[in-house]
Amino acid sequence: MIEIPSDLHPDLVPLAFLLGNWAGAGVSDFPGAEKCNFGQEVSFSHDGRDFLEYTSHSWVLDAEGEKVRPLESESGFWRIDKDRKVEVVMVRDQGVIEIWYGELGHQKPQIDLVTDAVARTAASGPYNGGKRLYGYVKSDLMWVGEKSTPEVELRPYMSAHLKTVVTPEDVAAMAKSLGDLPDDGIAFFK
Repeated sequence: MIEIPSDLHPDLVPLAFLLGNWAGAGVSDFPGAEKCNFGQEVSFSHDGRDFLEYTSHSWVLDAEGEKVRPLESESGFWRIDKDRKVEVVMVRDQGVIEIWYGELGHQKPQIDLVTDAVARTAASGPYNGGKRLYGYVKSDLMWVGEKSTPEVELRPYMSAHLKTVVTPEDVAAMAKSLGDLPDDGIAFFK
């Protein structure tokens, strides 16, 4: 279920499905880079202003699913206008700054983004731009990213399936919000 915080800026209501802390795993595969499974933690938060703050940290996983080393980190800000156009400003640890534009799907929690501008430091690798698709599917957040370089045409390079992170405090709050349950517990499901 998507919850809309009372202090969320009204313009951001269409993006409320992104809010929260997410964690999961995915696959990374791009020519010239190591193919690997990765773990990822993503956070979308707000402070009442007209943007969401975004952070993502991913790491390479070994065959047992254990962390091996950092893979990518990125952070940025997401906005949406009255016409459901989404804009994202993102900074990556590889020395890349991107401006993304896209739109929210019609009657579905899905966002298609395309890079509009890319700035790179001298230390960053070759990169021309990319596309991303984010979707809220059965209470999970899924995404796929495509990228291109001067040597490689636009193609998928990363995708992940993320689930909401539930903390002990979240569980306690959920338990309090249930109220009084029938003694046998079964009547609750009737």
